[in-house]
Amino acid sequence: MKPLFAVCAVALLTLNAWAGDGAGTVRSPDQIAFASTRQGGQQDKPDIYLMNDDGTQVTNLTKHAGRNFAPAWSPDGTKIAFCSNRDGKDEIYVMNADGSGQTRLTHSAARDADPDWSPDGTKIAFFSDRDSNYEIYVMNADGSGQTRLTNTRAGEGEPAWSPDGTKIAFSSDRVWDLTSEIYVMNADGSGQTRLTNPPGLKGSPAWSPDGTKIAFAGGLDLDTDGEIYVVNVDGTGLTQVTHTGGSQSPDWGTHPVTG
Repeated sequence: MKPLFAVCAVALLTLNAWAGDGAGTVRSPDQIAFASTRQGGQQDKPDIYLMNDDGTQVTNLTKHAGRNFAPAWSPDGTKIAFCSNRDGKDEIYVMNADGSGQTRLTHSAARDADPDWSPDGTKIAFFSDRDSNYEIYVMNADGSGQTRLTNTRAGEGEPAWSPDGTKIAFSSDRVWDLTSEIYVMNADGSGQTRLTNPPGLKGSPAWSPDGTKIAFAGGLDLDTDGEIYVVNVDGTGLTQVTHTGGSQSPDWGTHPVTG
C-alpha cells in the first residue's frame, strides 16, 4: 500500500525534479545538477544535466530514454547519485560528475528512490518499498551493505542526514494514515523519535548547518498545507516561519566562516 505521505512525496518529487530547468537542483560549489526534458524528451522522461552556476555549459549527463531524476551530489563533488527507471522500475544509480561510469546500486523488485549522501560520502540513505511498504534504508556508496533502518507497517520516506552524520531525519505516517510526521533517528536506525504531532501532512525535512534544528514543509492540521516550519532536533520550539501558503522543499543555506 502506498501511504498518503508517499503519494504527496512523489507528487512533490515530480514537480521539483521533473518540472524543467533549475527545478529540484542540488548544488556543488560551482555547478548545478538538475533534471530536465529540455532536449525534446517527454515530460515524464527527464535526463540529468549539469551546468555552471551562471547557467552556461549545459551538459546532458545521462542521455537515456528512461526517466532520470533526483540528482544528489556526493560531498566531495566527484559523483552524483540519481534515480532512474531505465531497467523497468525506479532504482538508485551513481555516476561520475562528468556522466561517466553510470552504475546501478539497487537491484530490488520494488521502487528505490530519494538518495541522500552521508556527510562523509561513505553511505547513501534512501527509501524503498521492497518489503511491501516504504521504509528507510542505508547502503555503502558502492551499493553494498543495504540495510533497512525502519520497520513498521506504515510508510517512511525523505531521509536527510544530519550535518555530523550521526542522525537521519525522515517523514512517516506511522501515527495515522491521514497524516505524516517528522521523525529523527540515529544513523543505525536506533532511537527513532517523533518531533511533530498529528494532524497535518509534514515532509521534506532539512537540517540546519549546525544540526540543532530541522525545517520542514506542510501543515499542522488537515486544512493547512504549503507552509514552512522549524523545530528543534528534540522536538521543542516548533515555529511557523511562512504564512502565505504554496511553500515547499525548504533547504538551509550555509554561512561563510569569518575571523
